[in-house]
Amino acid sequence: MKNIIKEPIIPLNIKSWAEEDRPREKFQLKGGNALSDAELIAILIGSGSRSMSAVDLAKLILKNVNNDLEKLTKLTIKDLTKLKGMGEAKAITIAAALELGKRRKEQITEERPKLNSPKLIYNYMLPFFYDLQHEEFWLLILDRQLKPIKKVQISKGGIAGTVVDIKIILKLALENLASYIIVMHNHPSGSLNPSSEDIKITNKLKAACQTLDILFADHIIFTNNGFYSFEDESVYTI
Repeated sequence: MKNIIKEPIIPLNIKSWAEEDRPREKFQLKGGNALSDAELIAILIGSGSRSMSAVDLAKLILKNVNNDLEKLTKLTIKDLTKLKGMGEAKAITIAAALELGKRRKEQITEERPKLNSPKLIYNYMLPFFYDLQHEEFWLLILDRQLKPIKKVQISKGGIAGTVVDIKIILKLALENLASYIIVMHNHPSGSLNPSSEDIKITNKLKAACQTLDILFADHIIFTNNGFYSFEDESVYTI
């Protein structure tokens, strides 16, 4: 009986993956939200070793912290270089990225103003609407202290309007434990008069929020030179 010679199993190099599966290309095609934690870390690492790809190395790093990104931020450069395949340059790159994330988190915490009037909301959100030549519809999610938890672009349309899916707004509000929500959109024409569709959406959202125990605070129309508040510039009370 002839001896069967088994070929050694060689790890698949990232370059041989389908383009949409490679972390960098995937990031470019689909955006950062489409990537796993390991794939994002793999982009930072840049390359793997002879025995494992950058993604495999990233998975090893995450395994050592039980896939807890908070624990990963506590690792020192020395800790990271103890892992197989991790050199000092790769460790410093990861540490630098984590430090930036930490600073951003601190900055966001410091810059969470209390938004208890339409004017304050207008000033807070105007940079996202200023000089737009098309309509955009945004959701602002607030906590019990009327401080922003999250702001989300719901849709983007043309000069005369944009489509708004109320189900998406409610889903985001529930996922982010909203106490209050405010919706807003811009009128590129500069007109502050609400359309019949604006009024219809406002009434639908108010009714839907009541059933979910979420307070619908306002719907604000933005232009470069001013705003229209459906709550008629009232101060929101807790």
